Amino acid sequence: MGAAVSLPPAGMMLAVVLKGHGDFGQLELRRVPIPLPGPDEVLVRIAAASVNNTDINTRIGWYSRAAATGVETTGTDATASLPDSAWSGAAFQFPRIQGADACGYVAAVGAGVAPTRIGQRVLIDPILRGTPGNAALATYFGADRDGAFAQFATVPAINACPVKSALSDIELASFPCSYLAAEHMLSRAAVAPADRIVVTGASGGVGSAAVQLGRRRKARVIAVASAGKEAVLQELGAERVLARDADLTALLGRESVDVVVDCVGGAQFPQCLQILRRGGRYAVAGAIAGAIVALDLRTLYLKDLSLYGCTIPEPALFTQLIGYIERAEIRPLVSATFALPDIVAAQQAFLQKRHVGKIVLVP
Repeated sequence: MGAAVSLPPAGMMLAVVLKGHGDFGQLELRRVPIPLPGPDEVLVRIAAASVNNTDINTRIGWYSRAAATGVETTGTDATASLPDSAWSGAAFQFPRIQGADACGYVAAVGAGVAPTRIGQRVLIDPILRGTPGNAALATYFGADRDGAFAQFATVPAINACPVKSALSDIELASFPCSYLAAEHMLSRAAVAPADRIVVTGASGGVGSAAVQLGRRRKARVIAVASAGKEAVLQELGAERVLARDADLTALLGRESVDVVVDCVGGAQFPQCLQILRRGGRYAVAGAIAGAIVALDLRTLYLKDLSLYGCTIPEPALFTQLIGYIERAEIRPLVSATFALPDIVAAQQAFLQKRHVGKIVLVP
Protein backbone atom coordinates (compact mmCIF):
# COMPACT_ATOMS: atom_id res chain seq x y z
CA MET A 1 0.00 0.00 0.00
CA GLY A 2 1.07 3.55 -0.68
CA ALA A 3 3.32 2.80 -3.68
CA ALA A 4 3.10 4.91 -6.83
CA VAL A 5 0.43 3.65 -9.22
CA SER A 6 0.80 2.68 -12.87
CA LEU A 7 -2.13 3.67 -15.06
CA PRO A 8 -3.96 0.93 -16.99
CA PRO A 9 -3.06 0.41 -20.69
CA ALA A 10 -4.47 2.94 -23.15
CA GLY A 11 -5.51 5.22 -20.30
CA MET A 12 -8.94 3.62 -19.88
CA MET A 13 -10.86 2.68 -16.73
CA LEU A 14 -14.13 1.08 -15.66
CA ALA A 15 -16.82 3.40 -14.35
CA VAL A 16 -20.54 3.31 -13.61
CA VAL A 17 -22.17 6.11 -15.57
CA LEU A 18 -25.58 7.56 -14.67
CA LYS A 19 -27.29 8.29 -18.01
CA GLY A 20 -30.46 9.99 -16.77
CA HIS A 21 -33.14 9.99 -14.08
CA GLY A 22 -35.04 6.76 -13.61
CA ASP A 23 -34.68 3.14 -12.55
CA PHE A 24 -31.60 0.92 -12.33
CA GLY A 25 -31.39 0.81 -16.12
CA GLN A 26 -29.94 4.33 -15.99
CA LEU A 27 -26.74 2.91 -14.46
CA GLU A 28 -24.31 1.66 -17.10
CA LEU A 29 -20.87 0.08 -16.64
CA ARG A 30 -18.58 1.62 -19.24
CA ARG A 31 -14.93 1.78 -20.16
CA VAL A 32 -14.06 5.48 -20.25
CA PRO A 33 -10.86 7.51 -20.41
CA ILE A 34 -8.96 8.03 -17.16
CA PRO A 35 -9.38 11.71 -16.29
CA LEU A 36 -6.33 13.96 -16.20
CA PRO A 37 -5.72 16.12 -13.12
CA GLY A 38 -5.86 19.82 -13.84
CA PRO A 39 -3.88 22.53 -12.07
CA ASP A 40 -3.96 22.10 -8.28
CA GLU A 41 -5.70 18.72 -8.69
CA VAL A 42 -4.71 15.11 -8.09
CA LEU A 43 -5.75 11.85 -9.72
CA VAL A 44 -6.84 9.28 -7.13
CA ARG A 45 -6.94 5.54 -7.70
CA ILE A 46 -10.19 4.58 -5.99
CA ALA A 47 -9.73 1.62 -3.63
CA ALA A 48 -13.25 1.62 -2.17
CA ALA A 49 -16.39 3.76 -2.40
CA SER A 50 -19.59 3.76 -0.32
CA VAL A 51 -23.24 3.96 -1.36
CA ASN A 52 -25.27 6.89 -0.01
CA ASN A 53 -28.85 8.11 -0.08
CA THR A 54 -27.79 10.94 -2.38
CA ASP A 55 -26.86 8.41 -5.08
CA ILE A 56 -30.40 7.05 -5.08
CA ASN A 57 -31.99 10.48 -4.71
CA THR A 58 -30.13 11.82 -7.73
CA ARG A 59 -30.85 8.81 -9.91
CA ILE A 60 -34.62 9.01 -9.34
CA GLY A 61 -34.83 12.82 -9.50
CA TRP A 62 -35.85 13.04 -5.83
CA TYR A 63 -34.40 16.52 -5.31
CA SER A 64 -36.80 18.01 -7.85
CA ARG A 65 -39.87 19.79 -6.46
CA ALA A 66 -41.81 17.57 -8.86
CA ALA A 67 -41.22 14.72 -6.36
CA ALA A 68 -44.36 15.79 -4.51
CA THR A 69 -44.47 13.10 -1.84
CA GLY A 70 -40.82 13.43 -0.99
CA VAL A 71 -40.51 9.69 -0.41
CA GLU A 72 -37.67 7.72 -1.95
CA THR A 73 -38.84 5.45 -4.73
CA THR A 74 -37.63 4.33 -8.11
CA GLY A 75 -39.02 6.47 -10.89
CA THR A 76 -39.62 6.06 -14.59
CA ASP A 77 -36.83 6.40 -17.12
CA ALA A 78 -36.10 9.93 -18.27
CA THR A 79 -32.90 10.54 -20.17
CA ALA A 80 -33.19 14.32 -19.87
CA SER A 81 -32.63 16.16 -16.60
CA LEU A 82 -35.51 17.77 -14.77
CA PRO A 83 -35.01 21.55 -14.50
CA ASP A 84 -34.34 21.47 -10.74
CA SER A 85 -33.15 17.92 -10.01
CA ALA A 86 -29.66 18.66 -8.70
CA TRP A 87 -29.33 18.98 -4.92
CA SER A 88 -28.68 22.72 -5.41
CA GLY A 89 -31.97 23.24 -7.27
CA ALA A 90 -30.31 23.53 -10.69
CA ALA A 91 -30.60 21.04 -13.55
CA PHE A 92 -28.51 17.89 -13.09
CA GLN A 93 -25.89 17.34 -15.77
CA PHE A 94 -25.68 13.94 -17.49
CA PRO A 95 -23.81 11.72 -18.01
CA ARG A 96 -22.30 11.60 -14.52
CA ILE A 97 -20.12 9.20 -12.54
CA GLN A 98 -21.61 9.26 -9.04
CA GLY A 99 -20.04 8.34 -5.69
CA ALA A 100 -19.30 10.84 -2.91
CA ASP A 101 -17.38 8.52 -0.53
CA ALA A 102 -13.90 7.33 -1.40
CA CYS A 103 -10.68 5.97 0.01
CA GLY A 104 -7.82 5.72 -2.45
CA TYR A 105 -4.24 6.53 -3.39
CA VAL A 106 -2.83 9.54 -5.23
CA ALA A 107 -1.80 8.25 -8.67
CA ALA A 108 -0.78 11.48 -10.41
CA VAL A 109 -0.67 15.20 -9.75
CA GLY A 110 -1.49 18.29 -11.76
CA ALA A 111 0.50 21.48 -12.07
CA GLY A 112 1.14 23.13 -8.75
CA VAL A 113 0.95 19.94 -6.69
CA ALA A 114 4.07 18.37 -5.18
CA PRO A 115 5.01 15.03 -6.83
CA THR A 116 5.74 13.71 -3.33
CA ARG A 117 1.98 13.33 -2.92
CA ILE A 118 1.98 10.37 -5.35
CA GLY A 119 1.30 7.20 -3.39
CA GLN A 120 -0.41 8.92 -0.45
CA ARG A 121 -3.40 7.13 1.02
CA VAL A 122 -6.27 9.60 1.14
CA LEU A 123 -9.90 10.11 2.04
CA ILE A 124 -11.76 12.47 -0.26
CA ASP A 125 -13.58 15.38 1.35
CA PRO A 126 -16.76 15.40 -0.79
CA ILE A 127 -17.44 19.13 -0.33
CA LEU A 128 -15.78 21.10 -3.15
CA ARG A 129 -15.80 24.60 -1.78
CA GLY A 130 -14.37 26.73 -4.57
CA THR A 131 -14.00 30.17 -3.01
CA PRO A 132 -13.04 29.66 0.67
CA GLY A 133 -15.75 30.70 3.10
CA ASN A 134 -18.50 31.02 0.49
CA ALA A 135 -20.90 28.11 1.07
CA ALA A 136 -23.11 29.32 -1.77
CA LEU A 137 -20.42 28.34 -4.28
CA ALA A 138 -19.78 24.88 -2.84
CA THR A 139 -20.31 21.85 -5.08
CA TYR A 140 -20.39 18.12 -4.40
CA PHE A 141 -18.07 15.30 -5.46
CA GLY A 142 -20.03 12.66 -7.40
CA ALA A 143 -22.85 15.09 -8.19
CA ASP A 144 -21.48 18.34 -9.61
CA ARG A 145 -18.37 16.58 -10.94
CA ASP A 146 -17.52 12.93 -11.56
CA GLY A 147 -17.04 10.87 -8.42
CA ALA A 148 -15.85 7.59 -6.98
CA PHE A 149 -17.89 4.90 -8.77
CA ALA A 150 -14.88 4.34 -11.01
CA GLN A 151 -11.32 3.12 -10.86
CA PHE A 152 -9.95 6.69 -10.87
CA ALA A 153 -11.22 10.18 -10.09
CA THR A 154 -9.77 13.68 -10.01
CA VAL A 155 -10.30 16.15 -7.17
CA PRO A 156 -8.74 19.38 -5.98
CA ALA A 157 -5.57 18.44 -4.09
CA ILE A 158 -6.96 20.06 -0.94
CA ASN A 159 -9.86 17.59 -1.00
CA ALA A 160 -7.57 14.54 -1.08
CA CYS A 161 -6.81 14.34 2.64
CA PRO A 162 -3.97 12.08 3.81
CA VAL A 163 -4.98 9.52 6.42
CA LYS A 164 -2.83 7.21 8.54
CA SER A 165 -4.77 4.28 9.90
CA ALA A 166 -4.57 0.53 10.34
CA LEU A 167 -8.12 0.26 9.00
CA SER A 168 -8.69 -1.29 5.57
CA ASP A 169 -9.57 0.76 2.49
CA ILE A 170 -13.10 -0.62 2.66
CA GLU A 171 -13.47 0.44 6.29
CA LEU A 172 -12.08 3.92 5.61
CA ALA A 173 -14.45 4.42 2.67
CA SER A 174 -17.38 4.11 5.08
CA PHE A 175 -16.51 7.37 6.86
CA PRO A 176 -16.46 10.54 4.74
CA CYS A 177 -20.00 11.40 3.66
CA SER A 178 -22.04 9.94 6.53
CA TYR A 179 -19.73 10.92 9.37
CA LEU A 180 -19.20 14.40 7.97
CA ALA A 181 -22.98 14.90 7.71
CA ALA A 182 -23.48 13.60 11.25
CA GLU A 183 -20.70 15.74 12.72
CA HIS A 184 -22.12 18.75 10.90
CA MET A 185 -25.55 18.23 12.49
CA LEU A 186 -24.08 17.74 15.95
CA SER A 187 -21.91 20.81 15.51
CA ARG A 188 -24.74 23.04 14.25
CA ALA A 189 -26.93 21.89 17.14
CA ALA A 190 -24.06 22.50 19.60
CA VAL A 191 -24.40 19.05 21.20
CA ALA A 192 -22.60 19.13 24.55
CA PRO A 193 -21.83 16.66 27.35
CA ALA A 194 -24.95 15.42 29.16
CA ASP A 195 -27.29 16.63 26.41
CA ARG A 196 -30.10 14.17 25.81
CA ILE A 197 -30.35 13.65 22.06
CA VAL A 198 -32.62 11.61 19.81
CA VAL A 199 -31.21 10.24 16.54
CA THR A 200 -33.76 9.10 13.97
CA GLY A 201 -32.83 6.64 11.23
CA ALA A 202 -30.10 5.48 13.59
CA SER A 203 -29.21 2.31 11.69
CA GLY A 204 -28.36 4.12 8.46
CA GLY A 205 -24.97 5.53 7.54
CA VAL A 206 -25.56 9.05 8.91
CA GLY A 207 -27.65 7.85 11.85
CA SER A 208 -25.17 5.25 13.08
CA ALA A 209 -22.41 7.84 12.69
CA ALA A 210 -24.45 10.32 14.76
CA VAL A 211 -24.87 7.75 17.53
CA GLN A 212 -21.10 7.25 17.72
CA LEU A 213 -20.21 10.90 17.40
CA GLY A 214 -22.88 11.88 19.91
CA ARG A 215 -21.38 9.50 22.46
CA ARG A 216 -17.95 10.88 21.60
CA ARG A 217 -19.31 14.25 22.79
CA LYS A 218 -20.55 12.50 25.96
CA ALA A 219 -24.20 13.10 25.09
CA ARG A 220 -26.94 10.69 26.17
CA VAL A 221 -28.12 9.12 22.92
CA ILE A 222 -31.57 7.69 22.22
CA ALA A 223 -31.64 5.88 18.87
CA VAL A 224 -34.73 5.34 16.71
CA ALA A 225 -34.47 2.40 14.29
CA SER A 226 -36.29 -0.62 12.90
CA ALA A 227 -36.51 -3.85 14.90
CA GLY A 228 -33.55 -6.18 15.15
CA LYS A 229 -30.90 -3.46 15.25
CA GLU A 230 -30.97 -2.72 18.98
CA ALA A 231 -27.82 -4.63 19.97
CA VAL A 232 -25.59 -3.00 17.36
CA LEU A 233 -26.81 0.49 18.23
CA GLN A 234 -26.26 -0.10 21.92
CA GLU A 235 -22.71 -1.22 21.14
CA LEU A 236 -22.23 2.05 19.29
CA GLY A 237 -23.29 4.03 22.36
CA ALA A 238 -27.08 4.36 22.39
CA GLU A 239 -28.43 4.13 25.93
CA ARG A 240 -31.91 3.40 24.60
CA VAL A 241 -33.30 2.19 21.24
CA LEU A 242 -36.88 2.94 20.19
CA ALA A 243 -38.85 1.41 17.33
CA ARG A 244 -38.96 3.29 14.05
CA ASP A 245 -42.74 3.83 14.29
CA ALA A 246 -42.78 4.51 18.03
CA ASP A 247 -44.87 7.28 19.57
CA LEU A 248 -41.93 9.40 20.71
CA THR A 249 -44.08 11.80 22.70
CA ALA A 250 -45.72 8.99 24.66
CA LEU A 251 -42.46 7.13 25.34
CA LEU A 252 -40.18 10.06 26.10
CA GLY A 253 -42.57 12.79 27.19
CA ARG A 254 -43.05 16.32 25.94
CA GLU A 255 -40.07 18.68 26.35
CA SER A 256 -37.80 15.83 27.42
CA VAL A 257 -34.78 16.10 25.10
CA ASP A 258 -32.28 18.78 24.19
CA VAL A 259 -31.55 17.92 20.55
CA VAL A 260 -33.12 15.92 17.73
CA VAL A 261 -30.79 14.75 14.95
CA ASP A 262 -33.17 13.84 12.13
CA CYS A 263 -32.31 11.79 9.05
CA VAL A 264 -35.89 10.72 8.36
CA GLY A 265 -38.51 13.48 8.29
CA GLY A 266 -41.99 12.27 7.30
CA ALA A 267 -44.93 11.78 9.63
CA GLN A 268 -42.82 11.65 12.79
CA PHE A 269 -41.58 15.24 12.37
CA PRO A 270 -44.23 16.88 14.62
CA GLN A 271 -43.28 14.52 17.46
CA CYS A 272 -39.63 15.51 17.03
CA LEU A 273 -40.58 19.09 17.91
CA GLN A 274 -42.95 18.06 20.68
CA ILE A 275 -40.24 16.16 22.58
CA LEU A 276 -37.79 19.05 22.40
CA ARG A 277 -37.48 21.12 25.55
CA ARG A 278 -37.92 24.89 25.41
CA GLY A 279 -34.91 26.31 23.63
CA GLY A 280 -34.18 22.89 22.08
CA ARG A 281 -32.40 22.32 18.79
CA TYR A 282 -33.43 20.31 15.74
CA ALA A 283 -30.93 19.44 12.98
CA VAL A 284 -31.82 17.71 9.72
CA ALA A 285 -29.80 16.28 6.84
CA GLY A 286 -32.19 13.80 5.26
CA ALA A 287 -35.82 12.98 4.64
CA ILE A 288 -36.02 9.31 3.69
CA ALA A 289 -39.55 8.97 5.12
CA GLY A 290 -40.82 12.06 3.32
CA ALA A 291 -39.68 15.62 2.66
CA ILE A 292 -43.12 17.22 3.05
CA VAL A 293 -43.90 17.53 6.78
CA ALA A 294 -46.48 19.14 9.06
CA LEU A 295 -45.15 22.09 11.04
CA ASP A 296 -47.19 23.85 13.71
CA LEU A 297 -45.57 27.27 13.91
CA ARG A 298 -46.90 27.72 17.43
CA THR A 299 -44.70 24.85 18.57
CA LEU A 300 -41.70 26.44 16.87
CA TYR A 301 -42.01 29.97 18.19
CA LEU A 302 -43.65 29.45 21.58
CA LYS A 303 -40.89 27.03 22.57
CA ASP A 304 -38.08 29.18 21.12
CA LEU A 305 -36.80 26.24 19.09
CA SER A 306 -33.85 26.40 16.70
CA LEU A 307 -34.07 24.45 13.44
CA TYR A 308 -30.92 23.76 11.42
CA GLY A 309 -30.74 22.50 7.84
CA CYS A 310 -27.33 20.89 7.32
CA THR A 311 -25.64 20.39 3.95
CA ILE A 312 -22.34 22.31 3.63
CA PRO A 313 -20.13 21.96 6.74
CA GLU A 314 -17.22 24.12 7.70
CA PRO A 315 -13.90 22.89 6.19
CA ALA A 316 -12.44 22.20 9.63
CA LEU A 317 -14.95 19.42 10.28
CA PHE A 318 -13.39 17.02 7.77
CA THR A 319 -9.96 17.62 9.32
CA GLN A 320 -11.50 16.86 12.72
CA LEU A 321 -13.02 13.68 11.32
CA ILE A 322 -9.63 12.50 10.05
CA GLY A 323 -8.29 13.05 13.56
CA TYR A 324 -11.08 10.98 15.11
CA ILE A 325 -10.25 8.14 12.71
CA GLU A 326 -6.51 8.27 13.29
CA ARG A 327 -6.98 8.29 17.07
CA ALA A 328 -9.51 5.41 16.83
CA GLU A 329 -12.19 7.50 18.57
CA ILE A 330 -14.80 6.21 16.12
CA ARG A 331 -15.06 2.87 14.37
CA PRO A 332 -16.28 1.86 10.92
CA LEU A 333 -19.51 -0.01 10.45
CA VAL A 334 -19.49 -1.88 7.14
CA SER A 335 -22.54 -4.02 6.48
CA ALA A 336 -21.64 -5.48 3.07
CA THR A 337 -19.30 -5.08 0.11
CA PHE A 338 -19.98 -5.41 -3.62
CA ALA A 339 -17.82 -5.26 -6.71
CA LEU A 340 -18.33 -2.08 -8.76
CA PRO A 341 -20.08 -3.94 -11.63
CA ASP A 342 -22.64 -5.13 -9.05
CA ILE A 343 -23.78 -1.59 -8.23
CA VAL A 344 -27.43 -2.42 -8.94
CA ALA A 345 -27.36 -5.24 -6.38
CA ALA A 346 -25.64 -2.87 -3.93
CA GLN A 347 -28.33 -0.21 -4.37
CA GLN A 348 -31.09 -2.81 -4.08
CA ALA A 349 -29.60 -4.00 -0.79
CA PHE A 350 -29.28 -0.39 0.34
CA LEU A 351 -32.95 0.33 -0.40
CA GLN A 352 -34.11 -2.69 1.61
CA LYS A 353 -32.82 -0.88 4.74
CA ARG A 354 -31.99 -4.13 6.50
CA HIS A 355 -28.38 -3.17 7.08
CA VAL A 356 -26.69 -1.13 9.81
CA GLY A 357 -23.94 1.23 8.69
CA LYS A 358 -22.57 1.36 5.15
CA ILE A 359 -22.54 -0.67 1.94
CA VAL A 360 -19.22 -0.38 0.12
CA LEU A 361 -18.27 -0.84 -3.55
CA VAL A 362 -14.81 -2.11 -4.55
CA PRO A 363 -13.68 -1.08 -8.07
